[in-house]
Amino acid sequence: MKEKFDRLSAECSKLTTRRYSTSFSLGIRFLDKYLHDPIYAIYGFVRLADEIVDSFHDHNKQLLLDQFKIHCFEAIESGISLNPILNAFQKTVHDYRIDHQLIHQFLHSMEMDLYKQEYDKAKYEEYILGSAEVVGLMCLYVFTGGDKQVYEQLKPSAMKLGAAFQKINFLRDIGADYNQLNRTYFPGVDLSVFTEVDKRKIEEEIEKDFSDALVGIRMLPRSSRRGVFLAYRYYQQLFKKIKLAAASAVFSERFRISNRRKIALLFDTMLKHKLNWI
Repeated sequence: MKEKFDRLSAECSKLTTRRYSTSFSLGIRFLDKYLHDPIYAIYGFVRLADEIVDSFHDHNKQLLLDQFKIHCFEAIESGISLNPILNAFQKTVHDYRIDHQLIHQFLHSMEMDLYKQEYDKAKYEEYILGSAEVVGLMCLYVFTGGDKQVYEQLKPSAMKLGAAFQKINFLRDIGADYNQLNRTYFPGVDLSVFTEVDKRKIEEEIEKDFSDALVGIRMLPRSSRRGVFLAYRYYQQLFKKIKLAAASAVFSERFRISNRRKIALLFDTMLKHKLNWI
């Protein structure tokens, strides 16, 4: 009867994804159907850990994260968890033989968020690796279905895509992170005087990541290419809006893509995929 609980767990991960991210939810819906549950499971796991460090300010976040880490690996070891999000995640880890080191790296970056620190280049790259690049690699395990040769071929691009998404999130939330969470991610940037030069330097880094990522997206199996490209297009559009804005506006506002624009991107992506233009 565990199948019923596994189904409930998958639905909890799906609901979590839809509640927190309309962009990723739409991207997942445009993957082939058999990929939906495992990618929802990865996002649900990542979202829950991120929520601990970003939102639960009235609670002992270190304790909650420590417990989450213990319960995560207990679930993987035993093949079950009474936490539906962790139960769905452990199933995906087993089904696709996801490297446990990726999970350790992700949780390490979440722990880095518990403490106020200014990031030098090495710490910044360490955080990006764990918080974003390894998440892209977890998804790549699913997309390549255990084909190690294809996985290794696409690994650099998957990491660059995860990095681009994360850096855009940092740039979009730069003011809120600094003022509300006392976080400064970008190395060598004084956020008390965020300048156009600072902003352009960050944008050039993101542009390079996007360019490298697109090479790999075009090489993905068709089962996943359309959904990943749609997520890429959403973030690319958000990035364009941020680039057109002044540094002061980026620091004080939170940019987003309208639902109308998302729908237009969706149909454009469907057409490009159908015509093999991706």
